Amino acid sequence: MNTNAGPDPEQLLLLARAGHGPALGQLLELYRNYLTLLARMQIGRRLQGKVDSADLVQESFLEASEHFDQFRGNSEAELAAWLRQILVSRLAKLVRHYCTAQRRDVRLERQLADEVEQSSRCLGLVAPGSTPSQRAVRREQSVLLADALGRLPEDYREVLVMHHLQGVPLADVARQMGRSLDSIKKLWLRGLARLRRVLEEAS
Repeated sequence: MNTNAGPDPEQLLLLARAGHGPALGQLLELYRNYLTLLARMQIGRRLQGKVDSADLVQESFLEASEHFDQFRGNSEAELAAWLRQILVSRLAKLVRHYCTAQRRDVRLERQLADEVEQSSRCLGLVAPGSTPSQRAVRREQSVLLADALGRLPEDYREVLVMHHLQGVPLADVARQMGRSLDSIKKLWLRGLARLRRVLEEAS
């Protein structure tokens, strides 16, 4: 059990609602790895080489800070959902800019929202048929998983994200990373073992 737990999201949420700026900054930082992972998966599908996921998340945080008074939820789960909506809105603007007509397309935004939600499910988020309490637990685990992936060496993280979250076969991962299939399989197994250790330390 990790006794050095990080800041409590719901306590930070209360402080942020009371107008405490540093608490809002801390609160948003808790979701940086999570949103970066979701952004990266969308950028890989549509905007590879045109947009950086870190920049996209930073823009989403700026928008969240400016419009935090519009957030009506009371839980960590509702906050994560709200941040995903902001991310989708930013993504839709970029897709329109680079890939489609400039005018707003509601169908595009719905499609992006569905894809981001699907990416979230890959992290064990929002399982169909689960109760709200189960959903909240999975959401927390999903944020923890994104943080754990962020702590792995880059090669391990790359293999796990591509294979498990983006569904890329290991043979294609090997080709994209310029490695042999055998070395990628070893990297994948070591990455899984390292990820389990990181998650155990965080639990």
